[in-house]
Amino acid sequence: MSMSPRARWAVPAVVGAIVAAAFVAPPLMASASSDDLPDVTPEQLVTDVAKAPDQPLSGTVVYTARLGLPSLPLGDVAGASPVNLLDGSSTLRVWTDGDDRSRASLLGPTSEYSVVRDGPQAWTYSSTDDQVVHYSIPASDQARYESMQAQPQVAGDLPTPAAAARSVLNLVEQYSSVTLDAATTVAGRSAYDLVVTPKDSETLVGHVVVSIDAKTDTPLRVQVWSTKDTKAPSLEVGFTDVTFAKPSDAVLSFTAPAGAATKDVVVPLPEATDEPSTGLPDGVSVSGTGWETVVQASGVDVSGLLAGSTDALSSVPGSKPMIGSKSGQKLLDEFGADGSDKARELDLGTLYDTLTTAVPEGRLVQTTLGSVLVTDDGRVLVGAVPGSTLQADAR
Repeated sequence: MSMSPRARWAVPAVVGAIVAAAFVAPPLMASASSDDLPDVTPEQLVTDVAKAPDQPLSGTVVYTARLGLPSLPLGDVAGASPVNLLDGSSTLRVWTDGDDRSRASLLGPTSEYSVVRDGPQAWTYSSTDDQVVHYSIPASDQARYESMQAQPQVAGDLPTPAAAARSVLNLVEQYSSVTLDAATTVAGRSAYDLVVTPKDSETLVGHVVVSIDAKTDTPLRVQVWSTKDTKAPSLEVGFTDVTFAKPSDAVLSFTAPAGAATKDVVVPLPEATDEPSTGLPDGVSVSGTGWETVVQASGVDVSGLLAGSTDALSSVPGSKPMIGSKSGQKLLDEFGADGSDKARELDLGTLYDTLTTAVPEGRLVQTTLGSVLVTDDGRVLVGAVPGSTLQADAR
């Protein structure tokens, strides 16, 4: 996968809220261990990671979520599917040229889900339904894409250690204390363990451990621990093997399997005028700071989205470029919400009812690392905080 900061990995909403916090590094020193690693301060290490060039690599990643969710009604998606990232362990194979070409494959017992990127184009392939989805930007957006160095959003993107780590390390603020633990070994490589501990008392995140390769400054593993469970990390994504070398062109190129159905999805780049000066889409507000931040979106047609309504897309903040477009309908079609004779692989309504609990304000999902509240009046609140905090904010 591309390790570029511009890569956008779409992980479950709660996970995104968990790692969207910042820290400042105190002047502590890590001692060289038996690995004889050079001494370095946390501050130096954060700077080195931020400045490090993206590395070409290939490897195996294990993603494990222990979020305390109820048993999920996955049905036909029990194979390789991004939905499985909500619970249990998943194995991924990743490749990147360190620039704008990458491939990731989520492996199931008898199936595979892959995401391939090549600059402004991307493809997803699910062997379960033998379907390819090709994402691209309009020709009219090509010049602006090159100047923005953006990448199209891809439904079902897969997480990597670098993506998770940069969500934490990108923002250097006053909300955490940071120390260095003893040197460790990850995927057979010597690494520093950077320990990030929130100062905020209300967050469910106890601490985050980022293991950083001593030679390349590449994040090799991220472990997020909950205040509710000190026996094992609630979220972990890390390499079990990794090689820092450019993959072959054949690996990074995408060829649709013979007989696979293909859908084309054009993803317009958002216009600069679509974003307010605050940087937040219309209908989105933020309260709290640091690890206690709560993001609230208003006017969301949750019932319509669960039913697969194209018109409901217009209620999602930030979806304006997709409203009323063929690409918006195709995105719904990808998840089987087009009313065709092909049954949906995942009953979103059943999944929603299973994950959430009725509360006076609406429906609430609580995990060991964060909460999501959907109110009866169409608001969605997300934060790495207890559900009671979201309920109080919603009143």
